[in-house]
Amino acid sequence: MEEEIRALKIRKNAIVMAHNYQPMAIQALADVVGDSLELAVKAKEAEADLIVTCGVRFMAETAKILNPERKVIMPVKDAGCPLADFLTPDLIREARRRYPDAAVVVYVNSTAESKALADITCTSANAVRVVRSLPNDTILFGPDANLAAYVRREVPEKTIIPVPPGGHCYVHTGFTLTDLETARKMGGLVVCHPECPPEVQERADQIVSTGGMVRNAAGADEPWSVFTEREMAARLRALYPGRVFYEKPEAVCADMKKTSPADLLLALEREEEEVVLPPRVMGRARRAIERMIAVGA
Repeated sequence: MEEEIRALKIRKNAIVMAHNYQPMAIQALADVVGDSLELAVKAKEAEADLIVTCGVRFMAETAKILNPERKVIMPVKDAGCPLADFLTPDLIREARRRYPDAAVVVYVNSTAESKALADITCTSANAVRVVRSLPNDTILFGPDANLAAYVRREVPEKTIIPVPPGGHCYVHTGFTLTDLETARKMGGLVVCHPECPPEVQERADQIVSTGGMVRNAAGADEPWSVFTEREMAARLRALYPGRVFYEKPEAVCADMKKTSPADLLLALEREEEEVVLPPRVMGRARRAIERMIAVGA
């Protein structure tokens, strides 16, 4: 199966992009593995005829928005993101009416329709930088309230209003102070994602995106307790053999685990689950995403 996939990638001039939370069997077959920001940048730069996004729907939509001339497909059509579902276009419109002078920052973990209503998007890797780049004193930030709390702590001079107030990732809100106490007993550092609850963030040693975890781990020797989706610890172990990375076995994103090598093979063979978006939505969303990439650069 792996040989067939690699042969199809060459024959169809295809690039396979996988998020850090994808199963390791998928990561091994991907041409690009990274966090949401890294995947967005690579999607924009891709010259392949076919982009296969192994992740969840908003990632495939982002690839299509940034590279509309390419055919973008998803191996599994119903791989969604419950966090993205928290934010709707109506919620953004209502928040704009209440705070007309505010800037709207939409997390990349959102639908294309929500991105199209944003002034700029962000990822967990660049959220603080994006917010600091804006002249507005008030920021409407959605859909992750925990990431909003992190930005509020890092940029206290601005008023950060989460939209909606309770938007969250169920995987990251599953991390608790009890988990942190357990990690402390095992020794080493606690490294958490900014989608974790604020009380966990405040007691962690590092708060970084998954891409930041990859970079920071390069210069570390001590064990890490990795507070994010459990596949991230597996990726770190693969990148840094001999190092110790602890994961929480229950920290599983069900949608990220839907894609199998068999699904990837079928997607390359049939090219059926193509991502198609309205041109107007794509144009507006592209402006918001490209502004983010410019700030990130």
